[in-house]
Amino acid sequence: MTKPADAPLSKLSLPEAARRSTSDFIAETLREAIVSGQFETDAVLRQDEIAARFDVSKIPVREALKRLEAEGLVSFIRNKGAVVASMSPDEIWEYVEIRAMLEARAAELSAPKISKANLALARSAMAAFGAEVQPQRWGELNWQLHSSLYNDAGRPVLLAEIRSLYDKVERYVRTLLSVTSEMPKTQREHQAIIAAFARRDPDAAASLTRAHVLDGGASLVKYLSDHRSIHN
Repeated sequence: MTKPADAPLSKLSLPEAARRSTSDFIAETLREAIVSGQFETDAVLRQDEIAARFDVSKIPVREALKRLEAEGLVSFIRNKGAVVASMSPDEIWEYVEIRAMLEARAAELSAPKISKANLALARSAMAAFGAEVQPQRWGELNWQLHSSLYNDAGRPVLLAEIRSLYDKVERYVRTLLSVTSEMPKTQREHQAIIAAFARRDPDAAASLTRAHVLDGGASLVKYLSDHRSIHN
């Protein structure tokens, strides 16, 4: 089981946090480690070890963990403490459904006025996503692709909510892409979505985006359900 003393926190220091509170910095660092898969599901996040790594008291560590609990990334378990949260297939599907609605709306708003610069960013991210062999990079490249398409919606709150939903399920999506043949289909869907944005077609962009999110979510839930049934 991965511990906070391992690689994710081994090279951290607080000078970077000069513009932020200590708890913000710790929460951001732990969030990145969880989302990128550096901490396994159910890994114990020991407050004393985290505090020692950051050379702080336990107070900002506890505040950071509570924030991550509110985001659904950490759970507090009696007699065990903070652990990396796990989600059931049903919970994941609910997040996927919400994401599909929000992303379709962002696509609908952004497609008619998307800039050439953001289209270029999306195409570049799609190419990098398809060529990347390091699974820990897939999540951020996928987000770069989608967020480039949605930026011209001019809805920062909507984009932040979508990003939060990405973070909740990203580690599971990465596992799916690592062990299945979903990547080529995912890239074909990306190409179709970008083509709809290039035509500045809001209806097609929204419809294809919604279908892309729901289809990927269905594949993920099926994989997790099958995997758990095998091991139960």
